[in-house]
Amino acid sequence: MDRTERFYRIDQLLNDQILVPVDVFLDTLEVSLATFKRDLEYMRERLNAPIVWDREERGYRFDKPQDGPKHSLPGLWLNASEIHALLTMEQLLKNMDSGVLAPHVAPLLTRLRLLLSREDIPPESIEKRIRLQRANARSYEPRWFGPVATAVLQRRRLQIEHYNRARDETLRREVSPQRLHYYRENWYLDCWCHLRKGLRSFSLDAIRSAVVTSTKAKEISEKELSAVLDSGYGVFSGEVVEWAELRFTPERARWVHTEVWHPQQKSWFAPDGAYHLQLPFSDARELTMDILRHVPEVHVVAPVALRQRVHDCLQAGLAMHPAQPD
Repeated sequence: MDRTERFYRIDQLLNDQILVPVDVFLDTLEVSLATFKRDLEYMRERLNAPIVWDREERGYRFDKPQDGPKHSLPGLWLNASEIHALLTMEQLLKNMDSGVLAPHVAPLLTRLRLLLSREDIPPESIEKRIRLQRANARSYEPRWFGPVATAVLQRRRLQIEHYNRARDETLRREVSPQRLHYYRENWYLDCWCHLRKGLRSFSLDAIRSAVVTSTKAKEISEKELSAVLDSGYGVFSGEVVEWAELRFTPERARWVHTEVWHPQQKSWFAPDGAYHLQLPFSDARELTMDILRHVPEVHVVAPVALRQRVHDCLQAGLAMHPAQPD
């Protein structure tokens, strides 16, 4: 156990047993006498713990509270991102019931639960009171994740069968994996497609089979990967980048102005309180879907083609939802 954990165990023993012999501490903490004495010295000097040695009873106990700073153990204060990370780790570990790492999951979960319960808050209470809810996550075939990850790390080409939703067809492709990408609750494989002779991102839920080959993967520089796959909006990227400008009403601005739509976005407030957002995109599909979420409190200022696309989608939706049903 780490040092902070030992502090809590020492405190607990002294509160539970009133008088604690040295051997009990050493057996419980599984440390040497020298380490135990260094822990006591730290708790006395830094944490104001009134721990004394009782010569007559041959054990340690808490003395009567003294004047000065109150005795307190180091608290574990978690911010929002840390809570999210820890609870996400716990959920991932719980779901890891097979594979190479499975035998190591139980000890990791134990340590994680101990970390989450440092403030005398049981893990069950954390699970009940803090909720992580996944949205828009698509299921993928777990058996293909292993070969894909292996090819990415070992720098080997993959033979995959990929389902194209737009064309409703499945094609066999040879790809050179570059990286795995987790975006909006889904896994994507960023790779060089030897069939199309270009960089592509394939959602793992659309991969129907994956076989690692012995052929060395084609290496793409980080600079090229970033220029093609990271410069646009979302997972629909490309080398040709345009800039969109969106105008949100003052009411909607109260929510949207704190959102990060793209790392390179630019934004400002107009005198009337409207919020303007500029961001790059290469393919309008995902951006259009996000814009439609804010209708009617968003206006596409530019480019014209994007505004027309949003207009067409709205018209198509109205056609499917007439005010007076047939």
